[in-house]
Amino acid sequence: MSAAAPDTATARARLAPRDRVGRADWPALAAELDAYGCALTPRVLTPAQCRALAGLYDETDRFRSTVDMARHRFGSGRYRYFGNPLPDVVREVREAFYPHLLTVARDWASRLGRPAPWPDSLGEWLEMCHEAGQTRPTPILLRYGPDDWNALHRDLYGDLVFPLQVVIGLDEQGADYTGGEFLLVEQRPRAQSRGTATVLRQGHGLIFTTRDRPVRSARGWSASPVRHGVSAIRSGTRHTLGLVFHDAA
Repeated sequence: MSAAAPDTATARARLAPRDRVGRADWPALAAELDAYGCALTPRVLTPAQCRALAGLYDETDRFRSTVDMARHRFGSGRYRYFGNPLPDVVREVREAFYPHLLTVARDWASRLGRPAPWPDSLGEWLEMCHEAGQTRPTPILLRYGPDDWNALHRDLYGDLVFPLQVVIGLDEQGADYTGGEFLLVEQRPRAQSRGTATVLRQGHGLIFTTRDRPVRSARGWSASPVRHGVSAIRSGTRHTLGLVFHDAA
């Protein structure tokens, strides 16, 4: 008698984050990025991994700095930059996303007639950042409570910029918090701004453009500036993991 096939959900839960990222439909995600400037991935972290990461927020020795958004007029709430070494799951999922995002980054650069300085591995790219004086790690853990929000902004940090980044939901909207939609606002060439709101489910990643993206115009391809933020939390607590693929000066 042959052994029973493993339960599909159980088998998926045993996958490492890099395997979950690799199994995503990357052509479909690239097409969604082209259409909207953002794309929601399948689950890349398990609920247990999400809870464990959210629980790190109060372990202050893991972080190099804390930003009070109200103090800097960035919105309301706080976020913390991880210090080195990064938690294993943060390092692993960041490395897993990079080669897939690199394909999109190089394609966008080609359309816009820009250089594509990003090497094949994240390690090589971060070495380039460090040689340019951008040595501080940029993965962040964000916590929002009731009435907290994040103003529209860009995460640039220096001259070397990777054009895509990822945010992963660590709590479940509707169960752990309400409100808190991810906001993306794009200034279309010679047109009014266009906004996109996305509900970020627990363990799922949202890929979005860091600074601008190519859009087709009457003159060919143009760079459309983009900013992102978070709508007001109505109730509860919202944690997210932010993955930027360039380090900070």
